[in-house]
Amino acid sequence: MKRLLTVAVAAALLGGCAAPPSGAGKDTAYLFAYFIGNGEDGLHFAASRDGYQWDALGGGRSYLKPAVGNAKLMRDPCIVQGPDGRYHMVWTSGWKENQIGYASSTDLRHWSPQQALPVMAHEATAMNAWAPEVTYDAERGEFVLFWASTVPGKFPDTDGSSEDRYNHRLYATTTKDFKTFTPTRLFYDPGFSVIDATFLAFNGRRHLLVKDETRHPPRKYLQLLPASGVQGPFGQPGAPFTPAGKWVEGPTALQVDGYAVVYYDAYTSKHYGALRSRDLVHWEDVTARMRFPDEGTPRRMRHGTALAVPAALVEALNHTKETQ
Repeated sequence: MKRLLTVAVAAALLGGCAAPPSGAGKDTAYLFAYFIGNGEDGLHFAASRDGYQWDALGGGRSYLKPAVGNAKLMRDPCIVQGPDGRYHMVWTSGWKENQIGYASSTDLRHWSPQQALPVMAHEATAMNAWAPEVTYDAERGEFVLFWASTVPGKFPDTDGSSEDRYNHRLYATTTKDFKTFTPTRLFYDPGFSVIDATFLAFNGRRHLLVKDETRHPPRKYLQLLPASGVQGPFGQPGAPFTPAGKWVEGPTALQVDGYAVVYYDAYTSKHYGALRSRDLVHWEDVTARMRFPDEGTPRRMRHGTALAVPAALVEALNHTKETQ
């Protein structure tokens, strides 16, 4: 438990799904939580010791089947460890729902009953609640949940800029116990349709990583902006840094051996990619150095979360029998 709490405190100081330790020592490994297909069969895990070579755990099986939401999907899983050592996970429970999924665990094998959190129920016309993230705000002693939603007519200046009438902005709520939640509020409006936000913790500073979801004209790239705190304020987005002309989504990030490594789902070309940087200005494409589970097959990794965890936890996940 001491090691669990050490990793948890490090993650809590900076926030975000990704924990900030630089390089995995003998007692630490990297874990990637992801989904396959459309998310019908639930939560999958891959692990790595170096942040580059990833192998599926448990023979590629699902570690938690989706049980909430109308569509009963488990897409875009985001996991963060709280200051008490407990892991909290949120996910997209359906394409056209005003709620997200939530469950917690002490070992990532045995999970609490799943809950549907109606985060956009107050907006009668809300079209979706996509790619939720959960992070811990140590300064305020509370968890922050944020996600992308479209409320038709809310931001008329960019209506029609995304597919199928979508025009996303980021919304958020906070909680201390996952029982009571503050009213949903607008979390971030960059002036364009935005989805798939996550925090990147690098060299002791926070940054918010977002996807410009504009289709007309096509952008579909990632941008980085400084974050004064887990709940803002946020600076101006920097220049796009993902490969030109490649549509990407679902970023997650680690700090590995002095590099910020950003993983992304290149969904139109059906593969995972990665970039790294020492200064968050100059980026090197390291996709060719990566190994991801089942690349090139229908079981390939989709939008997930990379985080640092105790190596013993990975071993237990890899060898445990199916529990749920």
